[in-house]
Amino acid sequence: MTGSYETHRREYTAGGLSLGDLDTSPVRQFERWLDQAVRAGLADPTAMALSTIDEQGRPWQRLVLLKGLSDTGFVFYTNFGSDKAQAMAQEPRVSLLFPWNELDRQVIVGGVAQRMSLTESATYFLSRPRESQIAAWASKQSRPIAKRALLEEEVRKLRKKFADGEVPMPDFWGGYRVRPERIEFWQGGENRLHDRFRYHREGEAWRIEQLQP
Repeated sequence: MTGSYETHRREYTAGGLSLGDLDTSPVRQFERWLDQAVRAGLADPTAMALSTIDEQGRPWQRLVLLKGLSDTGFVFYTNFGSDKAQAMAQEPRVSLLFPWNELDRQVIVGGVAQRMSLTESATYFLSRPRESQIAAWASKQSRPIAKRALLEEEVRKLRKKFADGEVPMPDFWGGYRVRPERIEFWQGGENRLHDRFRYHREGEAWRIEQLQP
């Protein structure tokens, strides 16, 4: 089977990247690029592909949303019964990818995922829209379901159950923080001569190396 995708090519001309452009902290450098992605109007600048390895050694990835960032790591939330949570319980080493194609950029993060505290997770959960809170209760994430109507019926039941007060955080839901060990910044270049710089954690400091494209 042959398709036009096989011959599709484009040049990466958004700009180069040099060592002098980089902050000594990969987190501050990431924040700079994220701010530029937001100002550029990207539809989902905080979307990141989370890659995990399950108990059988099989890799899997899915998009999740970045919901917090500090020197301690990259934060996202999920159901503890989900495939990704089960995989991280077996193998906490994960990878994150931010695919900012419109800017000819990508950022890859390799690190270790750890559950966040109950207080941290509850603070975020209570800030979510009410319908998102109810959805967290309704979905047994990653489990099979016979038809969507059953999920919608569960949502209706929960709306009634919590009609007169706040929606509490489920005990099967919460946050993860990925503590980075490696962070790579990739900037597309002309003629496939891309610019790549990788930060490696060394204690509390970071070492930067330039990689060939």
